[in-house]
Amino acid sequence: MNLRKSYLKHCKYKDLEINENQIKIVQKLSEYYNLNFNQSFIKKLIKNKKNKLGFYLVGDVGVGKTMILNFFFESLKEKKSRLHFNEFMVEFHDFIFENKKKGNDKGLEKFVKNLSDKTKILYFDEFQVTNIVDAMILGKLFERIFNENIKVIFSSNTNIKDLYKNGLQRDQFIPFLNILKNNCSELELNIEEDYRATKNTNLTRFLSPIDNLSNFKFNKSFRKATKNKKQTTKTLDVKGRKLVFENFHEGVLKVSFDEICNRNLGSEDYIKIANESDFIFIENLPKFNESNFNQQQRFITFIDIIYEKKIPLMIKSEVELNSLDSSNSIKKPFKRTVSRLYELTSQNFN
Repeated sequence: MNLRKSYLKHCKYKDLEINENQIKIVQKLSEYYNLNFNQSFIKKLIKNKKNKLGFYLVGDVGVGKTMILNFFFESLKEKKSRLHFNEFMVEFHDFIFENKKKGNDKGLEKFVKNLSDKTKILYFDEFQVTNIVDAMILGKLFERIFNENIKVIFSSNTNIKDLYKNGLQRDQFIPFLNILKNNCSELELNIEEDYRATKNTNLTRFLSPIDNLSNFKFNKSFRKATKNKKQTTKTLDVKGRKLVFENFHEGVLKVSFDEICNRNLGSEDYIKIANESDFIFIENLPKFNESNFNQQQRFITFIDIIYEKKIPLMIKSEVELNSLDSSNSIKKPFKRTVSRLYELTSQNFN
């Protein structure tokens, strides 16, 4: 695989700026591929070198991590799966629960075996751990994944050593960090510019402040998006819990910030909402600070899932996007959220 040559062609075709730091990462990905998939390369050149099954790319928001890993992933001919981490963990917990109901206490082993039958390489974009339940099980899960010779590539805004930093019972998370360190090549992509923010400057769908003008624009856009669509009350069933949304028009959903973030919702709920929606209008996005930390954390999870599903948004906010502040402990992941909002609310994004 001459990944470097293919990437240069890709940049030329897409009229993308060729950045030397990105080219270096592409070269490392090419070496990673040869180590793990090109056996003749191993025999000839790296006979005594232990290959690592994981590739962990860390970098700030909007520097092109996802673009590079998407390009690499799409180049692969092997069996592969690109997954949102929250969705992957929901699937895992459901599988374990169903196996326990059947009296099978080896659900983890069975889950990974099934996974290895379906894929040779996993890709988790914007990897981040915020859930204590996930944090406590990840060590055993990924130890088994690597033992099954499944390759895993990650993009993240956080270095391995800083994952789940200051999280509850972090000592139970340390084994997982050690497994990642031992099994992954960790590289960092350093670029000053946030490409999402600079490329998507036409924020016609992020309205602030909340006043008569923004209300008028918001409602006008909503009427246009729902023209000739039938309004229904949408009820979503998430493991026996009912989520009811009054303002649903054949895939177009209008909700308030409080509806989605001021109650105890999580990844499963947001995945369900995303799967039913083609366009989401969100009213009354507040200022963020220490007093609404939990709501902000839910909003981060929600936007991660919406971004993965590529669902456009229109938002009415108390403050401008570039002025959104954050609770101190989640400033870094929220920086990713703001960067994604630039894209999701841009006129360029449909």
